[in-house]
Amino acid sequence: MINVTRLNHKIFTVNSDLIEMMEETPDTVITLTGGNKFVVLESVEVLIERVIEFRRRCHPIIKLEERLNI
Repeated sequence: MINVTRLNHKIFTVNSDLIEMMEETPDTVITLTGGNKFVVLESVEVLIERVIEFRRRCHPIIKLEERLNI
């Protein structure tokens, strides 16, 4: 789950496993697998980093491999 910000600056949480597509048009639009779309303030690059960080927290073995430079 990642936090994102609507254009009205309200924060909500999205299940990152359900993200099908993200695009900047120029606003960032997140499309979920069910077809729901959300326009958010964050860039696609920032959202990708949040998804990566969330998955690292869920799978701590990734952190161990990074420390060992595997």
